[in-house]
Amino acid sequence: MFLIVLVVVVVLLLLYVIVTYNGLVRLRNRIQNAWAQIDVQLRRRYDLIPNLVETVKGYAAHEKGTFEAVTQARANAINAQGPAAQAQAENMISGALKSLFAVSEAYPDLKANQNFLSLQEELSGTEGRISYARQYYNDAVLRLNTKIQSFPSNILAGMFGFKEHEYFEADDTSRGPVSVQF
Repeated sequence: MFLIVLVVVVVLLLLYVIVTYNGLVRLRNRIQNAWAQIDVQLRRRYDLIPNLVETVKGYAAHEKGTFEAVTQARANAINAQGPAAQAQAENMISGALKSLFAVSEAYPDLKANQNFLSLQEELSGTEGRISYARQYYNDAVLRLNTKIQSFPSNILAGMFGFKEHEYFEADDTSRGPVSVQF
């Protein structure tokens, strides 16, 4: 009888280890997939920005500082590594794009330009997809980090080398109001 109970306990323990390990792997893979989805949308955004800048340049050639800020922010974002650096770079792009759109307000012909309107609408849709992808990523990070920190799965997570992931967070300066200066 003791032997049967021991075998059942060992089998249940083994099943728990397998289920917990597979759950941790699944959560880690969700995070990697979510990050890849953010990357896809960011690449789309980076591809739209030069077209938008060129369209606005045709109407507002003397706004050189704004164009340079957008171009520099895009370059920084493309080269950013990791969620924290990527979030900071994306916040810089958002601010630079707001300045670019503020410039467009001063040019009625530009605001009516079909190419500009199309690019602006496409960029707006991309921003929505980026926002959704960031939320999904942070939700996946929350689930994994919670599982890694919870007992008894934290023991298995430590044994198998699972690490907590960073959230994709806005920095303090991007949480406040955006100031646009010309």
